[in-house]
Amino acid sequence: MNKQNQTCIVCGSKKFTQGRLDGYAKVRPINKTFSLGSNLILTFCKDCGEVSSIKVEKPSKF
Repeated sequence: MNKQNQTCIVCGSKKFTQGRLDGYAKVRPINKTFSLGSNLILTFCKDCGEVSSIKVEKPSKF
């Protein structure tokens, strides 16, 4: 995803960054009880916090 060409749909800012949801917020396969899962990577506006993208960090775990 190209962060430089994005415009926030809420505030119009062009400043975006990424952060990671981890810990208990991991995505896990539905059919695997003991899978470690994967973190989520969020791309969001640095000015208002609007999330423009959520990406699974390691989709190969599925």
